[in-house]
Amino acid sequence: MAMNKKQRYFKITRYLADAFAIVLAYVAAVMMNYGSLNEGFSIVFLLCSIIFWYVLSQFSKLYADRRSNKFSEEIIFITYNTLLLSILLSSTLFFIDINPPYTVGFFGTYLGYIFIAISTIKYLLRKSIHAALHQGKLYDKILLVGSTPAAINYYETINKYYYYGYECVGIIDEQPAKINGCTYYGKIETLHQVLKTQAIDEVVIALPNSDYSNIQRCMEVCDYHRIKVRILPDLQQYASTAIAVDNIGMMPTISVIELPLDQWQNRAIKRVFDIVFSLLIFFTVGIVLFPLIALFIKLTSKGAVLFKQERWGLNNEKIICYKFRTMVQESTDVDEHGKYQQAVKNDPRITWIGKILRQTNLDELPQFLNVLLGNMSVVGPRPHPTPLNIQSMQTVENYMLRHIVLPGISGWAQVNGCRGETKTSGDMQKRVNFDLYYIHRWTFWLDCQIILQTIINIIRGDQNAY
Repeated sequence: MAMNKKQRYFKITRYLADAFAIVLAYVAAVMMNYGSLNEGFSIVFLLCSIIFWYVLSQFSKLYADRRSNKFSEEIIFITYNTLLLSILLSSTLFFIDINPPYTVGFFGTYLGYIFIAISTIKYLLRKSIHAALHQGKLYDKILLVGSTPAAINYYETINKYYYYGYECVGIIDEQPAKINGCTYYGKIETLHQVLKTQAIDEVVIALPNSDYSNIQRCMEVCDYHRIKVRILPDLQQYASTAIAVDNIGMMPTISVIELPLDQWQNRAIKRVFDIVFSLLIFFTVGIVLFPLIALFIKLTSKGAVLFKQERWGLNNEKIICYKFRTMVQESTDVDEHGKYQQAVKNDPRITWIGKILRQTNLDELPQFLNVLLGNMSVVGPRPHPTPLNIQSMQTVENYMLRHIVLPGISGWAQVNGCRGETKTSGDMQKRVNFDLYYIHRWTFWLDCQIILQTIINIIRGDQNAY
C-alpha cells in the first residue's frame, strides 16, 4: 500500500542519514587533527565505523520506532551505541595500519562529532515526521475490534497524541459501538469483508479476555489477509508493573518480574552514580550558584537561606529535606483548619527570587546534600511533605508503594508533566502511577534519560513549576 511505501522510505532515510552523519563526523575529525584528508583519511576505518554502527544498533535497539517517546530517550540510545562503537573501533585500531597513527585526541573528537551529528540529524528527522503526521501523512490506519474500556482509552489516546502516528478508521463489535468520530462497520463476522475492501495497516483486538473464541477467529482472519495484529488485553491492574509473557507448552502465562532495585548490584550502581553525580554538581555549578543564590535570598527577604521540611523517605522513614527558601519566613505549611497548603499559581507566599528558583528547579539544589547523606537519590519518586502523605494515603490507590525505594530529586512523574499542585486525588493517582512504573522498570539508562529530560525542562521552562 502507498502508506507503507512512505513508511519504508522514512525507515531507509534514517539509516542513510546516519551513514552520512558518520562520514561527515569522520571528515571533520580528520581535518581538525591532521589538517587535510590526505594525511589521516582511511577508507577502511570509515567503512568499519559505518558497518559497526549498524551492527551494534541491533544490540542497542537504536532504530526502534520511538516517535511517541521523548527525544531524551533517543539521545540515551545514541549515547549507548556510541559507547559500544568506541570499544569496537579502539579494538579495530590494533589490526588497521594507519599512517600517521590515530591519536587519543582524534578518537575522542571523532566520537564526539558522531554523537553531535547523529543527534542533530535524528532530531531533524523526528521533527519532519511529526510535521508530516500533523499534515495527515504517514499514519498507520487502525481498525478496532471491540468496544471495551481499554479500546475507548486506546482510541482517545491516539486521537489526543497525533504524533503517535495512528488513525482509527473504524470499529467492529458484536453490539453497535458508539465512539465519537469512529465509524461502526458491523459485527465481528464482517472483519473479513472490511479487511478486503478497506486499506487497513493494523488491527487492534480489544475484546474481553473471556471472549477467547472471537479473539482467535479475528487473529485467523488477520493472518489470512497478512495484516498486523495488536491485542489490547484487560490488564489495567498490571499497568505499572513489570511483566513478561512466557509460554508453558502452548499456554501463555504472565510473569510479574521482581523489582530491579531489589538486586544488590543494581542498588550499588545507582548509589555510586548518585555519589559521583552529586559531587560533580557541588564542585562545578554548585561552587558558583550556591553562594550566589544564598546572597539573593538574604538580600530580598528575611529568614534563613535553607528551608528544612519533614518528608517521608525509604520505607516511610521521616527525613529532613533541604531546599533553598522560596517563601516568606512567616508562611506555614498548613492552614487554620490543619489542611496542607500546596503552592499554587501566583501564590502570595512565594518571593520574587523564589519564583525564579522554582521555575528553574534551582531551589532543589541543596537536596544533593540529601543524596550524599544517603536518604535520597538523584532520580526516584519525589518525596512529599508529611501532611500531604497522610492526606493522600487515604484517597490514592497504592500510594504507599512509592516509598519502597529511595525518593529522588527528579522522577519519571516530573518529566512527564506531573509537577506542581495536585488539585484532585486523580492528579495524585496519575503521579503515583508514573512512580510505580519507574520502580518496576528501573534501569541505569532510564535514570540517565530522566536526568537529561530534567535538564531540557529546566532550559525550556515548565508551566507547572510555580
